[in-house]
Amino acid sequence: MVFKKITLVGTSEESFDAAVDDAVDRAVATLDNVYWVEVDEMGVELASVENREYQAEVEVAFELE
Repeated sequence: MVFKKITLVGTSEESFDAAVDDAVDRAVATLDNVYWVEVDEMGVELASVENREYQAEVEVAFELE
């Protein structure tokens, strides 16, 4: 098996968990053969948004066909 990893950034106004779920949901909806996700970084955007925006940077690994 050969895997490819890409980086995605999920966002949420609710929580870090919801931001991770945002990225995972998008990966599963648009990629085939997603095997795992690694959370790399978390942050909160304060300056350019009305409320806090939680951000989660994740690496998504999927098998190449």
